[in-house]
Order: sequence, then structure tokens, then C-alpha cells
Amino acid sequence: MIRAVIFDLDGTLLDRDRSLEAFIDEQHNCLAEHLQHIPKDQFAKRFIELDAKGYVWKDRVYQQLIEEFEIKGIGWETLLDDYVKNFHVHCIPFPNLLSMLEDLAGKSIRLGIITNGRGQFQLDNILALGIQEYFEEILISEWEGVSKPDPAIFQKALARLGISPDEAVYIGDHPQNDIQAAQAIGMKAIWKKDPHWSCLDADGEIEDLNEIGRLVGQFNTQELKAQL
Repeated sequence: MIRAVIFDLDGTLLDRDRSLEAFIDEQHNCLAEHLQHIPKDQFAKRFIELDAKGYVWKDRVYQQLIEEFEIKGIGWETLLDDYVKNFHVHCIPFPNLLSMLEDLAGKSIRLGIITNGRGQFQLDNILALGIQEYFEEILISEWEGVSKPDPAIFQKALARLGISPDEAVYIGDHPQNDIQAAQAIGMKAIWKKDPHWSCLDADGEIEDLNEIGRLVGQFNTQELKAQL
């Protein structure tokens, strides 16, 4: 029986694409003295390309932007500091985030998060979404010393929750780091659909977070039937 649901953060609970667009818009406005020679849409497009869905840290992104757009009077360190300090202000959740968490909590499903990223940065984003109280365990790769898809970070989460892999389902948007990695240690995995990738081997897939409760119920019903 499924006793716990563990989530990825970016692209699963946090609509990172929209959040990043909102941050870039604000940064371009606030630092117009240095960036106004760059059309905002062009700046945003190139930032998003270099960011590579968050898999490239922003020190490299800003260094490249400064070189390509010949940005003067401000260093990449200042731009990065602005990102680190202010991205969380622009965090946008996917629809139905809170109602989904309330639904699972009401069914006594235990909840956790496993996310790659910088510790305080990711925690600030979780706090900005107002969801920390729902989760018994939050594992952030920098603080854990291990990152997805390494099985160790999934095993850490299960151990802290005191459950076995077959009692948990993991939900994420990345086919390898989330779906295949969770399945490799015996967890079920649900793919949060993302237009940038395809995933054919998940145990289930969703477009809306409110679909999760139904899928968890289906998993448990299937297990009960198999026991008869």
C-alpha cells in the first residue's frame, strides 16, 4: 500500500518556467541602467536558453550574458546575488498545489520532497510557496551531499520516513533523474508531464496536480485486488 508521496520541486510543484520569466522581467526593469540596451524579450530568451531548465547554475549564465550582450558597469557576481536573493519573490506554484496537498494529508499520506539544488535557495522557494508545513522530510541535494539520480538520496528519504520503497511513490518531471531513478530502487513513479521531455516508462502520468490522489488510490486498489 502507498503510505507516502515524495515530490520533486522544480517543474513539479513549482512552475519554474513562469517563475523564471517573472524574475527575469523584474531584473531587467530594476537594472535598466545596465540592461536597457538589450531588448527585454531578447534578454529573457537567451537567459532561458543558457539556464537549460535550471541545470546550469547562474554564475555561468550571467558570465555568458555579459559577454554576449556587452553589459557594462555591473559584474556577474552582482547579477547572481540579485538572483539568489530575489528569485523566491517570484515563485509561482502549479495550479491546485495546496488543494492536492490537503487531499493527500487528509488521507493520512505522508509527504516528502527530494530536490536537487542549492540548500538555502531551494528552501526559500519552498517557503515562498507556503508548503513547508505539509512535508515531514525535505531533502535538498547540497545539504545531503548527494543528488538525483543517485539512489542514495531516495534511500535517505525512505529511511527518514520509515517506509519501504514499495510503500512510496515519487512524482517528478525529469525522465531520468526522477522517474527512472525512483523506479530503480523499487518505488512507483508518476511523471508530471513536461513539453521539453518525453517519458514512456512511468507508472502513471499527470498534467494537473489534482490527479495525484486518484492515481494513488488506483495503485492501492490494484494491490488489494492482487492480494485476493
